[in-house]
Amino acid sequence: MATYLITGASRGIGLELTKQLLELPASKVSTVFAVARNVESDAIRQLVKEYPDRIYPVSASVDDTASVQEAAETVKTKLSGHGLDVLVNNAGIAGLTPGSIKDMEPDQLAQILDVNVIGTQRVTSAFMPLLEQGTQKKIINMSSGLGSFAYATRTATMPTDAYIISKTALNMLTLRWANWYSDAGFTILAISPGWLKTDMGNEQADLSVEVGVAEVKRLILESGREQNGKFLNINVPETEGTNYQFEYDGKGIPW
Repeated sequence: MATYLITGASRGIGLELTKQLLELPASKVSTVFAVARNVESDAIRQLVKEYPDRIYPVSASVDDTASVQEAAETVKTKLSGHGLDVLVNNAGIAGLTPGSIKDMEPDQLAQILDVNVIGTQRVTSAFMPLLEQGTQKKIINMSSGLGSFAYATRTATMPTDAYIISKTALNMLTLRWANWYSDAGFTILAISPGWLKTDMGNEQADLSVEVGVAEVKRLILESGREQNGKFLNINVPETEGTNYQFEYDGKGIPW
C-alpha cells in the first residue's frame, strides 16, 4: 500500500494522475495527498466524495515556502508515524514570450523559475524527511522534452523561452537530487508527459490528458532503482509516423 503526494493536483495532469491512481486498488495505492492552491475545486470535491478514505486534499502554493512547510507538517500528522512513498512534483506554470529572446521579460522568467524549479526544490526539501521513512522512496519531477539541450534546434522558434529554460533547469535539479540520494535507495527521475490537451497544453496538443497520464502512471509504477537519474518519455505506439513535434516512443530523452 503506497502513499502518494501530487502537487498541482486540482487540474490538468495532476488532477488526472490523482484520479487514475485512486482507480487502482487500495492495496496498491492507499492514500493520495492532493496538493493544490485550490483544494475546494469541484473536481477535488468529487474525488473526495468517491474516495473519502483515500484522498486527502492539502492546501499549499509551491511558490510560498511557509505554505509548503505547513503542508509537510499536515501530511506528517496524517501519516501518523509512517513514511511517504512517492512524491510527484507536477505543479508548474507556462507563459508565452513573444518576440525574440531579447524581448523576454526578466520578471516573467523569474516567476516561472520560482514555480517550476525553486518550487520543486521547496517541496522536495520539505517532504524529504517523510520520503526517507517511506518504502518506495520515489521522486518524480514532471519535466518536458522542450527542456532538452538535444532538442534545442527543434524548439528554437517556439515563443516559450522562459518555460523552456525552466524545464532545462528542472532537469539539472533532478540529476543533482538523483546523484546525492543514489546511495540512500532513492529513485529520482524526470518524466516528459508529452504535449497534452489541458488548460496549459491547449486543445491543439498532440494527446488527450487521459492517454498521456496513463503512460505517466505506468512509468511511475514500473520505475525502480535502475531509472534513478533518468529522463523518461511516454510510449504511445499509435503516434508513430505522425507530424507531432516529438516522438512518443518510450525511449529515454537526451538531456
